[in-house]
Amino acid sequence: MGRMTELTASDGHRLAAYRAEPAGKPRGGIVVIQEIFGVNSHIRSVADGYAGDGYLVIAPAMFDRVQRGYETGYDPPEIEAGRALMQKLDWDKAILDVGAAVEAAGSAGKVGMVGYCWGGTVTWVSAARVAGLACAAPHYGGGMPNFMNEKPKCPVLCHFGDKDTSPSPEQARALIAAHPGIGAHFYPSGHGFNCDQRASYHAPSAKLARSRTLEFFRNHVG
Repeated sequence: MGRMTELTASDGHRLAAYRAEPAGKPRGGIVVIQEIFGVNSHIRSVADGYAGDGYLVIAPAMFDRVQRGYETGYDPPEIEAGRALMQKLDWDKAILDVGAAVEAAGSAGKVGMVGYCWGGTVTWVSAARVAGLACAAPHYGGGMPNFMNEKPKCPVLCHFGDKDTSPSPEQARALIAAHPGIGAHFYPSGHGFNCDQRASYHAPSAKLARSRTLEFFRNHVG
């Protein structure tokens, strides 16, 4: 359904992005932010899914600043490689890349954002720092507690696992308590429960979180 394209951030950096378009007129735009495994087949399938729901979807290759075309699976060595790349990223520049994706998705109208794992943290930070977002739905962003003091400028709906350790339920609840205006749900699962290519996949949690996120997008994007 989708294809690779290119975005240009405000500092001139060019990055790849997966673009998935709906069959008819878009209801709006959605930005999908990757885990530490790149814009791989799972992230492309997530993008295709939201395009099937009627949205123009942009999934930017957030690691292009440190390694272009990075895409991998979920074996322990691949996880370590992804973490190493993540640690090389500059947050301010990453936010510029998000801004480019939001601008591209904005051609379809209002823009929502969803991210998973590291992408959940990016989504949380973007809700506070990126202009043009109508709403944001971070999923189990392990780094979110490190950005406790960020102040979202749009509606936020968070999804966490009760059995997660990154963030732990205690960390997640502390963040929610610090931001009483945000929505949050907890699921009987661990980290990465949305990814059907990982051992941590939990189908009931993934289905429920997606349905809630889609309703959230319907309310705030279109």
